[in-house]
Amino acid sequence: MNTPASAPELPHLRLGFVALTDAAPLVVAKTLEFGHRHGLTLELCRQPSWAGIRDKLLCGEIDAAHALYGLVYGVQLGIGGPHADMAVPMVLNRNGQAITLSPRLADRIASGDSVKEAFASLNRPPVLAQTFPTGTHAMWLYYWLAANGLDPLADVKSIVLPPPDMAAALAAGELDGFCAGEPWHAVAESLGVGRLVAYTSEIWPDHPEKVLACRRDFVTRYPNTTRALVRTLLEACRWLDEDPRHRASAAKWLAAADVIGVAPDLIAPRLLGDTGHAHARPIAFFEHGDVNYPRESDGRWFIAQYRRWGLYSGDARDDATIAAAVNQTALYRDAAMAVGVDIPADADVRVARFCDGAVWPD
Repeated sequence: MNTPASAPELPHLRLGFVALTDAAPLVVAKTLEFGHRHGLTLELCRQPSWAGIRDKLLCGEIDAAHALYGLVYGVQLGIGGPHADMAVPMVLNRNGQAITLSPRLADRIASGDSVKEAFASLNRPPVLAQTFPTGTHAMWLYYWLAANGLDPLADVKSIVLPPPDMAAALAAGELDGFCAGEPWHAVAESLGVGRLVAYTSEIWPDHPEKVLACRRDFVTRYPNTTRALVRTLLEACRWLDEDPRHRASAAKWLAAADVIGVAPDLIAPRLLGDTGHAHARPIAFFEHGDVNYPRESDGRWFIAQYRRWGLYSGDARDDATIAAAVNQTALYRDAAMAVGVDIPADADVRVARFCDGAVWPD
């Protein structure tokens, strides 16, 4: 319950999103109007691409957004567009992304070829798409390629496409594969133009994926509003995880023409946890709040990957300071406490183990 001192400074918020299954927390929050109990009215604003999300956040046309974790850090470092001080008040989901390849390449891998051997059969560098130069999908793709003995900067041609364009580009022969979120892998498979070969949760089990993103000056000017928004979205994330029937309903809402615009049966199976891969982990939105805490160690991982791939040359001694400024842990704690969400035991540092045996923090 808001008191006059804690009431949101802005009662109406414009929230950006891209047409993806993992925009579900925003769609649920709006459909069920969870914001009303926290003094907020939400307006959802679909954007055509992650670059559109970035640009409208920076110019103030939207207040906050469903965004790639790596988009926030790329803008913060000035390598994903113009520099701006950014904020991550919470994480919206884990897992739920994948790599799809053309049937020709997927068949070779299924028949026993390594990824490297399958790509060599093309007699040219494969063309692989991801969704933003510093985004999560670029980092998952690069990591997967390197773990399979390929240099992602030399052995493949990596291009950027908006997620909704992936399946059509694969069908047109413009791509050999892509890394993105759902439901675009399900769409590619339904069209017979691609097959899913790896889930990103097989690269980093339970990796953070989309976050609530805003400019840092928004948090500074409107702290009550930001806390109210985090409370609202925590309730939406909790609702999504507490009953499979809730996710079935969310699949129908996501299918709407003004949200994703594909059939519910292309969204529901993987939203409900049917990965079809023994070692893949399903998309998670809450898990008693373990998903949502904006861990600084996760933010530092993205900076380390940018350094690994030559995107960023800043002093590693500054990484902790940058992550502490971006990830709004104190604000998150306040908001979570207000809606009865526990702080994870591993809030300060969560140890991650990757497909190649690497451990983070190392």
